[in-house]
Amino acid sequence: MRDHKIKIAIVVGTRPEIIKMSPIIRECERRKQDYFILHTGQHYSYNMDQVFFEQLELPKPKYNLDVGSGTQAEQTGKSLIGIEQVLLKEKTDVVLVEGDTNTVLAGALAATKLHIKVGHVEAGLRSYDRTMPEEINRVLTDHISDFCFAPTEQSRQTLLREGIEEKKIFVTGNTIVDAVYQNLELARKKANILERLGLKEKEYFLVTVHRQENVDNKDRFQEILSGLQRLEKEYNVPVVYPIHPRSRKKIEEFGLSVGNINLVAPQDLFGFLQLEQNAKVVLTDSGGVQEETCILGNPCVTLRDNTERPETIDVGSNVLAGTQQENIINAVSLMLHKEREGSNPFGDGQSGKKIVDILEERL
Repeated sequence: MRDHKIKIAIVVGTRPEIIKMSPIIRECERRKQDYFILHTGQHYSYNMDQVFFEQLELPKPKYNLDVGSGTQAEQTGKSLIGIEQVLLKEKTDVVLVEGDTNTVLAGALAATKLHIKVGHVEAGLRSYDRTMPEEINRVLTDHISDFCFAPTEQSRQTLLREGIEEKKIFVTGNTIVDAVYQNLELARKKANILERLGLKEKEYFLVTVHRQENVDNKDRFQEILSGLQRLEKEYNVPVVYPIHPRSRKKIEEFGLSVGNINLVAPQDLFGFLQLEQNAKVVLTDSGGVQEETCILGNPCVTLRDNTERPETIDVGSNVLAGTQQENIINAVSLMLHKEREGSNPFGDGQSGKKIVDILEERL
């Protein structure tokens, strides 16, 4: 028997991180584990932040850095300084980060420079596009982590090819599966988003576009928006776009035409999950949404030229469309008639338990 339980710092900063870390937080609560949540505040509006803790019935973060928006360097730098101050104060055995945001890189850097173990949840994902800030974040984080929690065997092989020691890599599945399974029934009971938006099941397209390479490029963003407008006309069903504040700002800044696209406020967890489950097709540039639609069995069109979730394409739940409007139209048509070729590749919904088990065994 060890004299004390390990102490875990769980670092989050955005909506997807909160959702994907929620199974680990719940497992820590169940075990009465010594842990705390540090929120950098990289997402800074109520619907993208506080409401998720409330809906998921998670403890409030012990620390909130209120980093907010800013350039890549500003967000990373502010997060790095704030996280280091907390870690100097707390006696922490391991810092857990999830995904590929500036919060993730800052958390991993702060911990490793203080000689604190780092665990990277969702390790080994690669788009092989270094123009994406997320790709830089995930590569650097993997290479300074002590525990690389890879969601699939494919991501494990990626890490091995990059020279990461086999003893540091653990295939755990993806915590998004846990989160979807845990929250789907709650979403059915609590959400009434279709009724509120006047939508019918399988009679609307759902869209999320927020990636820097899409929304910061005027021509690219307009091409996506033009493709979405064509979809509404050709299929005569609504195109619903819960829009990130930054994306809305870019539309205004560039003077882009949104035409008949139904721009709505960012949705809470249960509302968005219900929208995903009941959409005709989901069009997205989000990695997490590619996974969620795969788990839900709903067709996905990815508005990017690459993906770090190739497993979704392998099983036939997703297709890459890029951003040209003609390709978007063709990809939607393809996915409406395509049969799935495999089951969910991201695990059995026990990833949170597996990760905490590994940390307790190894530390």
